[in-house]
Amino acid sequence: MTTSTTVQPPKAPEGLEAYRPPASMLKGTHGDVIWYRDLDSNSPACLANARSNELVVYLSESVHGKPIAVSGIIALPKKAPIDGGYPVISWAHGTVGCADHCAPSRDVVDGEAHRFNVFPHPLLNKFLDRGWAVVMTDYEGLGTEGPHPYLLGKSQARGILDIVRAARQLHPELSDQFAIVGHSQGGQAALFGAHHAPEWTPELTLHGVAAMAPASAIGTLVTLACEGEEPDEGNAFIALFLSGAFAGDPSIKPEDVLGPEALKVYHHVEERGRIRLGSTDSWGKLTGKQLFRSDKSTSRLALFKQFRDMHPNLSIQAPIRISQAVADQRVNAALTTILVEQLKETNGEDKVTYRPYLLVPPAPDPELGIHFGLISKDSDAVTNWLAGLLPKVE
Repeated sequence: MTTSTTVQPPKAPEGLEAYRPPASMLKGTHGDVIWYRDLDSNSPACLANARSNELVVYLSESVHGKPIAVSGIIALPKKAPIDGGYPVISWAHGTVGCADHCAPSRDVVDGEAHRFNVFPHPLLNKFLDRGWAVVMTDYEGLGTEGPHPYLLGKSQARGILDIVRAARQLHPELSDQFAIVGHSQGGQAALFGAHHAPEWTPELTLHGVAAMAPASAIGTLVTLACEGEEPDEGNAFIALFLSGAFAGDPSIKPEDVLGPEALKVYHHVEERGRIRLGSTDSWGKLTGKQLFRSDKSTSRLALFKQFRDMHPNLSIQAPIRISQAVADQRVNAALTTILVEQLKETNGEDKVTYRPYLLVPPAPDPELGIHFGLISKDSDAVTNWLAGLLPKVE
């Protein structure tokens, strides 16, 4: 007869060293905890209504099969767990950029991405108050080593799913019942997470996926951007799209597809958050015609295939909920409506719930606007939808 004991993962070092575990620790099964530690109680990354907030660095896998470290946060509710354990919400955050300092778990009050990182906290605290554990991936390469593959669906899905495994490894009181919720970039990521869940984490039961203003139709957006005749701060998103496309197909080289002026500032994508990427000394100074080389090369064709593959019209086994502010200037409601119809065709009319909002008060910060105001507007409705699907806590 043999016996086994559970070995507690090591505690992570303080400071930014926690985000750079040595290569010798990148061994095991995706979702294994590399190391972890409590977040400083004064960190703005903490959820106020949690019993505990932990930084976790866990093992995942790139889309090309390379073991990687991904960071995130585990927040536990104050309520006692029900029989079977706490249901889990895996939160997929919206766009902050690709620079490591923008990662939600590395948030600081005067940080470039602070306003984006902190705005969803009331919603996430509401989940905790329901008695659900909340896990929040930073995504591949955001905080940890390597580039962040923005909108690369499989990469984001693995980050979203593997942090649930990691949290359950640290906390046996977490159940195998979970849901995925995301906003903007995270809405698109959430749909990919739901699509990949059955094969990537088959031991978990996904009860639903809620996507708020999900990014979609990336190929269309890039084509429209190329027609712009004036400099546009929105070209920051083109830089971010490129980071995902280049990661998805490493054979595509920036110098083979980018125009000369765009190539000069491409390195900013790993140095600046989304706002500063759109400034007039970066991607915001470019016109549409300056974004890409004019020749129709095989690299350009491969690039636009990557953009098209980011579209989240996917087969999903769990119930799907999409919400959208009709007046959103960041994620176009017409594109979301098209996505909803596609998801219904792919998965069946009864599987998809669509909640458009005609009137959404904008967030007080004009940079956040109606796009983030949707999170507040939809907060009660999405929480109640999830409560109808997850195991009852009370």
